[in-house]
Amino acid sequence: MDTFSAAERSNIMRRVKSRNTRPERIVGLMVRSFGYRQHRNREDLPGCPDIVLPGKRIAIFVHGCFWHGHHCARGRLPTSNIEFWTTKISMNISRDRAARTALRRLGFTVKTLWACSLNSSLSRLIRELQRVRRNRRRVRRRSTEFAKYRE
Repeated sequence: MDTFSAAERSNIMRRVKSRNTRPERIVGLMVRSFGYRQHRNREDLPGCPDIVLPGKRIAIFVHGCFWHGHHCARGRLPTSNIEFWTTKISMNISRDRAARTALRRLGFTVKTLWACSLNSSLSRLIRELQRVRRNRRRVRRRSTEFAKYRE
């Protein structure tokens, strides 16, 4: 049995945002600090990734632990209406898996960051972006080195 009335529960659920959440804003600020151009919530891509770096073909999902079935304290299912929540979360998980697969088929690198471990996830993402930036610089240097021989 729910501890809130139907109207109170409706108000609570109405306030749960699906876009521009605090974790998404943190990741977006970090990506922007690297100078990368980004798009938010691209609906034309499978799964509507939270952040897309189109030039690098990187799609980033920032998942809330409860809604996407993470195995942490925040991802615990409610004790009431277990059948409904189990079905809902398992459908979300399978939809996420299908979106990741479709994006990889389109040539995207897919990163999933969890809200509960955002600090450690961000450090991994920073290392990845630094690696991408270093590789880009190497390619530019090579192209300018050979430019003098073309003339």
